[in-house]
Amino acid sequence: MARPETLTQLFALDSLLTPEEIAIRNTVREFGNERLRPYVADWFENAQLPVREVAKELGSLGALGMHLEGYGCPGTSATAYGLACLELEAVDSGLRSLVSVQGSLAMFSIHHWGSEEQKQEWLPRMAAGDALGCFGLTEPDFGSNPAGMRTNAKRDGDDWVLDGTKMWITNGSVADVAVVWAQTDLDDSPRGIRGFVVPTDTPGFSAPEIKKKMSLRASITSELVLDGVRLPSSAMLPKAAGLRGPLTALGEARFGIVFGAIGAARDCLEAAIDYAESREVFDKPLAAYQLTQAKIADMALEVGKGHLLAYHLGRLKDRGEIRPEQVSTGKLNNVREAIAIARECRTILGANGITLEYPVIRHANNLESVLTYEGTAEVHQLTIGKALTGQDAFR
Repeated sequence: MARPETLTQLFALDSLLTPEEIAIRNTVREFGNERLRPYVADWFENAQLPVREVAKELGSLGALGMHLEGYGCPGTSATAYGLACLELEAVDSGLRSLVSVQGSLAMFSIHHWGSEEQKQEWLPRMAAGDALGCFGLTEPDFGSNPAGMRTNAKRDGDDWVLDGTKMWITNGSVADVAVVWAQTDLDDSPRGIRGFVVPTDTPGFSAPEIKKKMSLRASITSELVLDGVRLPSSAMLPKAAGLRGPLTALGEARFGIVFGAIGAARDCLEAAIDYAESREVFDKPLAAYQLTQAKIADMALEVGKGHLLAYHLGRLKDRGEIRPEQVSTGKLNNVREAIAIARECRTILGANGITLEYPVIRHANNLESVLTYEGTAEVHQLTIGKALTGQDAFR
């Protein structure tokens, strides 16, 4: 099969990475090829993922919360974390989603906004993969506009009582802890939104799994139902007020997608090149035709440019200089290009492109979800538009 080094040497990409970052990338790539890739087509076809087993292995690898400091987390650079996301999504978007939700959403929220007691209780176990987390923000009627959420938390003596429903929650049915965002009466503005650390064995909490998906099938997606979930006052994240809390976490997850999506695109291109080299059409390899080479060349350019954009954003993040609209630029571009590449690669594989014997249709289906989660393409367009014009066009 075509090697990633062959595809990226046009841009001398490794010259932009440190030896440590290359070593981390190679370790995750090897893990993905040996421990995940042989099984992922079956996981996708059967819509089953051995989440506990995979999470434990990812924890042993140091991939869960890897860019966080302390509490059992490795504390790598943001770029190294991005490279890990890239290699995991080169196997399957669902596997990168598991890592993103665990580390960039649930663990990040506790690490960044939580009390010391919350951090000590959950982060070491989550970093090891012994405890799984999920992140409850999106609701059935409120995705792009989280300020309108209906889930509420009301005071009852020293306790909080949560009621509401969350939707499209990765890991929800298997999680040990949920970070849930809810409206409170602490403020009459969106600043009244607060986050709560909810053990999933709390009475009134349930997480029915969402079935019949055609995308992210190698991933657990659930609804969260909170029916009179009673929590002590210590369950609230003390440092998060308003939408800043969940949106900061979403920015962390979006950063991983900037890298991850280009990993899926690279994997499609590798499969297409390998197929074109071995498939004979009219007595010569498909790869020997000008139209095929033109497709491959154009896609290689976009894969390379996607890497360069991701690496640049990684360096900005490592310096603490990255801005939300820059992350939006990366997600919008790399996911959009990745979908286009997956579809183009499908044309090279012909009818074989629709089977799970090859990864292309699986990546194409997955990327349809990646396009709309952690902010739709339209939301990111408007974020960029606001940065360029100064005008807020969301309403």
